[in-house]
Amino acid sequence: MGHPFPIREIARQAGLSEATVDRVLNGRGGVRESTAREVHRAIADLDRQRTQVRLVGRTFMVDIVMQSPERFSTAVRAALEAELPSLHPAVVRSRFHFRETGPAEELVAVLDRIARRGSQGVLLKAPDVPEVTAAVGRLAAAGIPVVTLVTDLPVSARIGHVGSDNRAAGATAAYLMGQWLGDRPGNVLTSLSSGFFRNEEEREMGFRSTMRARHPGRTLVEIAEGQGLDATQYDLVRAALERDPEIRAVYSIGGGNIATLRAFEDAGRECAVFVAHDLDHDNTRLLREHRLSAVLHHDLRHDLREACRLVMRAHGALPPAGPTLPSAIQVVTPYNMPAPAVAG
Repeated sequence: MGHPFPIREIARQAGLSEATVDRVLNGRGGVRESTAREVHRAIADLDRQRTQVRLVGRTFMVDIVMQSPERFSTAVRAALEAELPSLHPAVVRSRFHFRETGPAEELVAVLDRIARRGSQGVLLKAPDVPEVTAAVGRLAAAGIPVVTLVTDLPVSARIGHVGSDNRAAGATAAYLMGQWLGDRPGNVLTSLSSGFFRNEEEREMGFRSTMRARHPGRTLVEIAEGQGLDATQYDLVRAALERDPEIRAVYSIGGGNIATLRAFEDAGRECAVFVAHDLDHDNTRLLREHRLSAVLHHDLRHDLREACRLVMRAHGALPPAGPTLPSAIQVVTPYNMPAPAVAG
């Protein structure tokens, strides 16, 4: 296949040997199909980052490891690649390791592989479980700084965290929910993708405590473990609606909002207020169609820029700075949508 990149660069991007890349590019066989896909993916990544690859400066290869729905990982990739030129004269190259769901052991295997292979830094969105915390410790022991993205691992050896104040975001959602529901009767469905993501747990706590203080008579109905995926989310919401005929509003903490709305429609029920997170491509469209009441948004490009700077500081390439402040929370309605909208 034609491409403008040396085998050495492709091998580094893919985390494979030059001999393996050479076999794939020249069709000599003896290579697993999954390995061949990694080579082609590396070339595609290099092509998107080609303006950054050509910059002259110190190079940092960072690995972005995320467990999240495809719509959010796509937004993270776009936000990071949009920010790369702003880090000039340093050159930040990125390798992506995305998965939507699966056991923690698979995520740990990815982190351990990075620890063995080497990296200048890891940006990590992962569940807060002991196995992942231990893997972060092994990365730190290998001299690889880890920055948590969106959801934190506070007792791990990570060097920092970037994201919004999730308790404040949940409290903001409760304030909006109470204002818009007013005195109308109805219960509120709260939806988490997983109880193992600390950011979702903190949003839920902020929402629940504020609703309890401001609207003590309002019943909250919780569903979880839909992983933000439409197929599982639909079944969870439909079952909740069948159990509780009084559900009239939704606070979506973990996504899957197209499926949630479809479950309401199929049940012949109205969703009077719907507050969600992240201006990914699904939520952007739903908001434009006035099917969501509001989306709580923070600037992912800002988060990725700060994460890269934390990695660069860990290597002494930037002077020390104070603690990273939480990203500002924006309440986005159909009438004040950012242009262009980048998820966060």
